[in-house]
Amino acid sequence: MTHDQTAAGPAGPSPWRPTRTVAVVLAGGTGARLGLGIPKQLLKIAGKPIIEHTLAVFEAAPEIDEIIVLMAAGHVPDAERIVAGAGFRKVSRIIEGGETRNDTTRIALDALGEGDVNVLFHDAVRPLVSARIVRECVNALWTYAAVDVAIPSADTIIQVDEDDCIVDIPVRATLRRGQTPQAFRSGTIREAYRRAEGDPDFAATDDCGVVLRYLPGTPIKVIDGSDENIKVTHPVDVHLADKLFQLAAAQAPRVSDHRSYTEELAGRTVVVFGGSYGIGHELTELARRYGAQVFPFSRTTTGTHVERAEDVAAALRTAFEATGRIDHVVVTAGILERGALAEMDEETMDRLLQVNFVGPVTIARQALPHLQQTKGQLLLYTSSSYTRGRARYALYSATKAALVNLTQALADEWAEFGVRVNCVNPERTATPMRTRAFGEEPEHTLLSAEAVAQASLDVLLSDLTGQVIDVRRAPGEQVAAVPTQPGPHRSDAADLALSQRLPAGPQA
Repeated sequence: MTHDQTAAGPAGPSPWRPTRTVAVVLAGGTGARLGLGIPKQLLKIAGKPIIEHTLAVFEAAPEIDEIIVLMAAGHVPDAERIVAGAGFRKVSRIIEGGETRNDTTRIALDALGEGDVNVLFHDAVRPLVSARIVRECVNALWTYAAVDVAIPSADTIIQVDEDDCIVDIPVRATLRRGQTPQAFRSGTIREAYRRAEGDPDFAATDDCGVVLRYLPGTPIKVIDGSDENIKVTHPVDVHLADKLFQLAAAQAPRVSDHRSYTEELAGRTVVVFGGSYGIGHELTELARRYGAQVFPFSRTTTGTHVERAEDVAAALRTAFEATGRIDHVVVTAGILERGALAEMDEETMDRLLQVNFVGPVTIARQALPHLQQTKGQLLLYTSSSYTRGRARYALYSATKAALVNLTQALADEWAEFGVRVNCVNPERTATPMRTRAFGEEPEHTLLSAEAVAQASLDVLLSDLTGQVIDVRRAPGEQVAAVPTQPGPHRSDAADLALSQRLPAGPQA
């Protein structure tokens, strides 16, 4: 366990020496308010069940030694499959919870066994709890016997009577909105529940409330929570949580330096469809500099039409026969055609739909067998227009929205194979395709293709799946140069394969 014993507060009667710190994840909800027919903790957000996101936080926290899961009745096997699939090593027990929150807490206390331990109770449907909150809760237990997590109330709170008339408006500055985890020294929470057993009117919605009522002399320290630490309860919460994960994914961990990138990419094979110019070209060059074997394909340079299954199969075969593996498949190929739908000719509509949607679908189908072997990743690209259809962009926007849905669906389907699927959503980017559509634009208003390529590489090296990663430039921010090092322009294997196996297509 990692603890900080410098926290200030009232001294306890004797030094606290817990044997371990246990996170109890409360997953007994049924999802009735979401109308799903399954427990809400099993609902998938950002490519994974909510409970998996939650468990991952505690699994990664160095302060946590053990995790116990209290699961909804009849769904223990579901939780067991999730834990086994994710490889969580700290989960020691998965047991059914009780009919009420208090019953579930009692079951958890029994599962802890004897001895002095730190225990954190956390709602499984708060998947965005931060490592900082977990750390501060555990550290506070060196000084306090009970710890809560809360955030200030942004709204005025009113108290009403049985007729829904206001009877009081408390001072907002003293009010907080409670979250989880709630942390305790095991002896404290056990004693609170022991005393509560003798109260026929006992009913509580949270465990700090039990301590407050039955151990009134015990200070309960409040740790700052976060606005992102939401509880998925209502249908709108599902959409909010998904967007919050998307925003978090935009901060995908970047490898620290050139050497680390090289260590990650050396020996990997990357196939880029649409690699002749723009983002695809920049990603090709960047990955090569870090030692990856990169195979770019496009209609103009290799005669590869992404909507043709035989072309895609030939391209993948070229890369596989040259290196014996395919780790990442990237699809930047796309076309932008503007115009009113009623005025667009059949040929233009068909070309747009074929390249922008049928192409990625075809590539996904052909790439899966290769990606299964390496537990690799498929990376697609959307546009900000996917969130709202725009006049004169009807088909373009529709295909980009379809790619987001495809990303989320395939991440779900392919999770059992260990294959990740993500989608990059860059803001307006300086590419030849955009220049052809809009003409020259002020350079400072556009994101550089190099910056998008760098973000894309970070996504490829991350553990993300099922996510739409926004790539944005902060207001007033100048586009930073992509960190590069001199290196081989192209691997011999890639050159040989491309020259011998694929005919050169017409040049752009």
